[in-house]
Parts: sequence; structure tokens; C-alpha cells
Amino acid sequence: MPAAPDKNAELAPITAMMSSRLMVLANLLKRGAILRYKRLAGLSSVEFGLVASLGRRPPMSVVRLAEAVGMDKGQISRALTELVSRKLVSRGVNPMDNREVLVSLTRAGLAAHDAIVAGALERNQRLLEQLSKEEVAMLLGHIDRLTDTAAQMLAAEKDLS
Repeated sequence: MPAAPDKNAELAPITAMMSSRLMVLANLLKRGAILRYKRLAGLSSVEFGLVASLGRRPPMSVVRLAEAVGMDKGQISRALTELVSRKLVSRGVNPMDNREVLVSLTRAGLAAHDAIVAGALERNQRLLEQLSKEEVAMLLGHIDRLTDTAAQMLAAEKDLS
């Protein structure tokens, strides 16, 4: 009986690479999350990222929020305007520095946040239920190591730019 063909041999070299496979996985998970959070809380991908980042934390500045989600302040401001108009986020002046705007979730925003967290927990459990506890621990350890290496690679690329 002939050996089963190597699935990697059928792929173009770039798509066989681990980084490409991880991006495919990440994109599939992101697309599923976007659809779920739109259905559960009526939030776009940018909006659900902001609601998730604000979470149950003290008010934070728009600059800090932009850093937390890795987006520019202009994108954040547009999404925040929409979230404020839908009464999911409140804006206020920082009492310690009146030049700074602080944002936080309203009661309705907290309900949307809780729906996001519940959905994320369910998606995470469904994704990992096929693995043993040991496999999950090993996978997370590998991901952490790969993430550290990727961060070092990014820093090196920035140094060369």
C-alpha cells in the first residue's frame, strides 16, 4: 500500500510555513468572533475590541486605549463616538488633567462586555476541548515562546528600517 501523500507537499511553500498556518487560524477565529459579537452585542470588530479592552477597568485615556488595542487615535475616536451615541461608553474630562479625555463603559457597555467575555470563553472551550490539559499547557507554552521570538524579530526589523 503506497504511503499517504504529505499534505505539506501539496501546498505552495509559503502556505506550508507555520507562520502562514497560524495566520489562517487567527483569521478564522477573528472572523468567527466578529460575526458572533455582531450577533450578540451589535458591535463591529473595532467596537468589540474597544469594549473588551475597556472591560471592568477604571476609566482610561483615549491614548492609552489606542495603545492597548494597537490602533491609531483617529480610528479609536470614530468608534468611540459611535459607542457613546449608543450609550455603551461614556466620555469625561480627567479631573487631574482637563486636557485629557477618559472613557469607560456604561451599564449597557458592561452588559455588552459580559456577553463578549461569555462568548469568548465558550469559543475558547470549544476550540480546546479536543486537547488534553497537558496538550493545552504545552501548546500555550509553545505559543508564548513563539510570541517572544516574533517580538524579537519585529524589533530587529524595526532596527533595520
